[in-house]
Order: sequence, then C-alpha cells, then structure tokens
Amino acid sequence: MALVRHSAAVLRAKADARELDDLLVRQARIVFDSAVGASEVRSWRESLPALLADVHEAGLDHVEVLLEHKLPFSPKRVDAILCGISPSTGRPSYVVVELKQWTNAVQREDGLVDIPQYGGTVPHPVDQVRTYCEYLVDFVPSLAPEHSDLHGIAYLHNASAAGWTLDRFEVDAHGRLFRGDQRGGLVQELRRLLDPDPASADAARLAADHLLEAAPRPSKPLLAVAADEVRKREQFVLVDEQKVAYTLVEHAVARAHRHNTKTAVIVLGGPGSGKSVLALSLLGDLSRKGREVMHATGSSAFTQTLRKIVVGSRSQRSQKVFQYFNSFVGVEPNTLDVVICDEAHRIRETSVNRFTKADKRARARPQVDELISVARVPVFLLDEHQVVRPGEMGTEAEIRAAAERAGCEVEVVRLAGQYRCGGSEFYEQWVLRLLGLDPRPPIRWSELTGPAQDETYRVAALPSPTALEGWLLGKTDGTSATARLAAGYCWRWSDPVTDEGGRRLVDDVVIGSWSRPWNAKPEKAVPGAPPSHFWASDPRGFGQVGCIYTAQGFEYDWSGVIMGPDLVRRDGRWAADRSRSFDGPVKKAGDEFAALVRNTYKVLLTRGMRGTAIFSTDPETQAFLEDLCR
Repeated sequence: MALVRHSAAVLRAKADARELDDLLVRQARIVFDSAVGASEVRSWRESLPALLADVHEAGLDHVEVLLEHKLPFSPKRVDAILCGISPSTGRPSYVVVELKQWTNAVQREDGLVDIPQYGGTVPHPVDQVRTYCEYLVDFVPSLAPEHSDLHGIAYLHNASAAGWTLDRFEVDAHGRLFRGDQRGGLVQELRRLLDPDPASADAARLAADHLLEAAPRPSKPLLAVAADEVRKREQFVLVDEQKVAYTLVEHAVARAHRHNTKTAVIVLGGPGSGKSVLALSLLGDLSRKGREVMHATGSSAFTQTLRKIVVGSRSQRSQKVFQYFNSFVGVEPNTLDVVICDEAHRIRETSVNRFTKADKRARARPQVDELISVARVPVFLLDEHQVVRPGEMGTEAEIRAAAERAGCEVEVVRLAGQYRCGGSEFYEQWVLRLLGLDPRPPIRWSELTGPAQDETYRVAALPSPTALEGWLLGKTDGTSATARLAAGYCWRWSDPVTDEGGRRLVDDVVIGSWSRPWNAKPEKAVPGAPPSHFWASDPRGFGQVGCIYTAQGFEYDWSGVIMGPDLVRRDGRWAADRSRSFDGPVKKAGDEFAALVRNTYKVLLTRGMRGTAIFSTDPETQAFLEDLCR
C-alpha cells in the first residue's frame, strides 16, 4: 500500500508546483486516517523534489514511483520505491530509496549514528534501507531473486564530503549510499538499474501493479522458524528500533569484556512490537559468536514451547538455554555474558516458593536483583500493560532502580512498531481505549480507522460463542491459517475424567447450550489434546478454550475472545467482579483486581495477527462491544 503512486514525471510536476506534500497529507488522512506531523511534511517538501530531479536527470520520467509504501504486516513505510525494468535482465526492477535531510552525522563505534541537529541515535541509513529490502523480500513472493531485481539506496541529498563520518558500511545490492555531492554517481546508478527507454513505460506500470497487488504472506510465526534462528542463522529481519536495541546489546557485551563494565538494556514495547523476535535474534547470534547467553521467562507455557519448537525434542542439552526467572537463585555474579529476560513484565518480587530448598531460600534476593547479577548484560523486554498476576513487578522504574543500585549503566529502547495485528497500530489503540487503559474514551472501530483500513485487520463482535467458533472455522477452512478461542478465567478448570469413552476433558466453559473444555493441564495428559504449554502452537489446540496463562506470549492468525462476567460494562464504565473469577491468586489481589482483569483481556485481545472477534456473556457489555466494533 502506497500513499501516492504516479509516474516520476507527474510527481515532479506536482513537486514543482508545490502540490506534492499537500497531496501526501490528504492521502494520509484517507489511507491511514491520521494527521501528519510537521517534521514529516517538511521532509517530503525538501527531499522528494531532490530525488525526482535526479530521476529526471537520469532520463527516467516514465518509471512508476510509490511514495510512502507501507511494508506488509508492519507500521513502517518506505520513503520511495522506483518501479521499472532492468536494462540488463529485462525483469521487473525496483529501487527502494531511503531519504535523509541530514547535513552531518556522527557514526559511533558500534555502527549506530548520532544526529546532532535532531538528537537521538538511529541505525546507519544503509542498514536501514537494507533491512527494508530484506523485509520486502521476506514478505512479497514476487520480489524473490528469481523473479525480479531489488536494490536499496540511501540518499543524503544535503550532505557533502566535508566533515563526513558515515563511511563505515557494507555495500551490496540492498545497501548503497549517495551524498548530495555524489549526485552524478546516483544518476548513473539509476540508469544502470532502470531502463531509460521511454518505451518501457508500460512495463514499468505493470511492475508497480504487481508489487501493489501482490498478496503479502503473513509475518513468519515466531515459533515455527525459531529452530533455525538458534541452530543455523537469523530468520528475522530487525527494523529500526529493533536494530538499535540489538546493536546496543551487542556493543555492551563487547564493552563488558574489554573494560569489565556492566550494562542493563530495557526494551519497552506493546504486544506484537517485536520483543520476542529481538530476543531470539540475540540468542541465536550471540550463541554463534561463542557468548555465554541464556533466555529466561516467567511463563511455563512460553518456555516449554520454545524448548520444544526452537531446539527440538532431540536436543535436550540445547533446551537448557531456555530457563525461568527463578532459575538464578544463588548463582555467582556475572556467570553469563547475557541473560535475555523475555516477557519481563512477569518478573516477581522473589524467586522463593514452597518448593525452594532451604539453602537457596537463605540466599534468595529480589528476583530482579538476581537477574541483573547473573549476567554482564541483562536484557529486559517488557510491556507494562501485560502484568496480569499479583506480585508481578516488571516495570521500567523497578528494573532501572535495581540496575542503578547494582552499579549498572542503563540503556532504554522503545519499540514503536506493531508487527502483530496485521501491522495495525490502530487496533492496539482501539483495545487500549476500549478497556480504559488509554485516557481517551472508547471509539468505534470504523471511526478510528476509516474504510481504507477494513482490509488490514478484521474486528467483529459476534452474538454467541457458537458464532464466534464458526467465524474462526470459516477463516481457517482450507487454509494454513491458525485460530484459537480464549476466555477470561470465569469457569472452574476441572481435572480430566475417565468414563466408558476413555480419559477426556470436562466441558467446563458452559454458555447456554454451548460448552467446551479448557485446554488440558500440563500434568494431566489427555489423548488428542496437547498439554497446556502447547495449546497455542499445536494444531490440536483448536476446540479447547485457552486462558491468559496459555495465550500470553503467543500469536495466531485469527483470535476469538470470550469476555466473562468478571469484567462488565455498567453506566458507561467497566466494573470488575471478583466473585465471578476462578483465578485464585488474582481474586486475592485486593485493589489490584480490576487492573489485573483489564490487563488480562488486553493480552487476550491482542493475540491475533489478522483479526479478532469478541463475545461477552453479559448482555449490556455485548451491546457495548457490538457498537464499538461497527
């Protein structure tokens, strides 16, 4: 999806008439239903005319240009893509262009770039455009090397050789850089990559059509490719803030070995912002480099699934790199180079429980202190809106305070993207407003997104659990798509029973004439049903109802959510009813109960990558949901 698509000649004429930035602003309101910041408008006004003038100089007025092209399943947008035909191969040729207004910049030792005039640290522009190219190749089948040619160029049209420091970068097809004083070289490069013969205009239009009409494949499911991530090579492309976080960790590890330093890295991001992708990329790459690194979570389901799918059942030794937050009681300081704390919002006050041995109990400290102590570079990836149990205290403030007490340097990165939910940042906003986790009032889905977003992410309120289950089946029938149905913890969770038909799950979740079992308990095996750890990743999980503890940390294409009577809408507000909850620890949470229940539904409502349907057992709440899903 691009904000604007025209021939280079048409766009240059609009730029000369100072109409192009106004057109982009209008299109942004239509396509993304959002206003555009002054800095972005200024960048369009200053950068696009410079690029289009160079395209004209290269004799390429006939090529098609896509401006602000949205990457599939991502909030990120490419500044410009030039679409034409390769003069050497005759195949479709695409040139991805990342435009920068910088007049100077400082390349750091770790390869990142500081921009004095703006402040802040960003990836090197060549790395940025290269990752955009790799991202497109991963998700647009027609851009595979056997079908077309794809090239990446970073163009810093205001920069010159004077005071230049960004000269340390790798050059390849997906990563070239030109400054303003290298304009002649850029013009020659464009003529080499795109056929300058005006007779190729029809083919250029067809190439643009193919790119815009290509059905993007869904984002790679995290756990399906994680085995290769750890055992072989990286399978994920890290973009922008993910790349910054990755580089900060990598550099902190090297610095720790050279200078005996200690650095805590805190990575903040909402659901689907790429935290776990970053965690696995770090784990795989650091392991291959011989660093002593371990992955830890507070979720049994998440850890068990990673152990099973990432390294496989035959590699018991490799499974040990996936541990729990409470695995480091009494471990010597700096035993590891890196500990990657995924889902760090689940860090608890202490690792001690009734099973802790007496000798370890005596040495126990706050759990966050143990995690900081065990590694030279502890990495914490968290979403503060996913705290769902009493005693969970993984927040930026708590971790920062503990790190500073331990004498750690602290680096914080905020992941701004949204890679789940079809790349729709609108949906996460809608959920936060729906549940009162955002100060703004709830808003109808259509009012937030506008009609242009209808195909990006599906939202529905359905009148019954039967309709909900049927909706999920309809989305997956005859496809490879995944779907799961989850609910608030508002029904008892019985042990399996044995009768004439053998051992079976009990249909505990009963709503009218409809009933289904909860997912199987991990220690209570039932034929035909996966243990609860694997409910979200095993195809046999469909047909059982998942809960917060089996859904958190996972994703599937289509999500169904049953809101139970523990959270209902009354007089324009949410009312939490602890008497309708079957979650023992949460019921005892006192004043925290309402916040924990709302966070629970926030997690359940943000598991789907392509769409979510909702049903409430409470009629007043159901009417409210139906209105907001319009």
